[in-house]
Amino acid sequence: MKAFLTKALCIQILLLGGLLWAQQQSDQAPAAAPDNTKTNQRDRSSSAPTADQQKNNKSDRELTRAVRRALTQDKSLSTYAHNIKVIAQNGVVTLKGPVRTQEEKQAVEAKAAEVVGAPDKIQSELDVTGVEASKKPSPGHTPNR
Repeated sequence: MKAFLTKALCIQILLLGGLLWAQQQSDQAPAAAPDNTKTNQRDRSSSAPTADQQKNNKSDRELTRAVRRALTQDKSLSTYAHNIKVIAQNGVVTLKGPVRTQEEKQAVEAKAAEVVGAPDKIQSELDVTGVEASKKPSPGHTPNR
């Protein structure tokens, strides 16, 4: 009987804790929606290439596929970089979207140029979002032990 009461009390405590957590979550103010107004206006320009403008010819499809594959296979890149837009039009590749750092932006551009074979065939519209996902220690830094 004592074990049953102990179990019942534990269940009640867990349920009460869950209810309190749910109440706390609902009391918090909702996060502000991201403002993509400037990006959306830029992408509405008739001169800005978008994925729906890419032709369905085999060479552009293969070029897009090859650049996308090269980016996704590089595990040193963030999820942001893996998900950028790659648009090929007449052998020219446009890269669009956010990346985490300036170094990552350069790495994505270099990888795309490597696939295309000519840096002048790459148009970069990549945006650096800011903070790295994980901070790397500076050279000569000794971690605390």
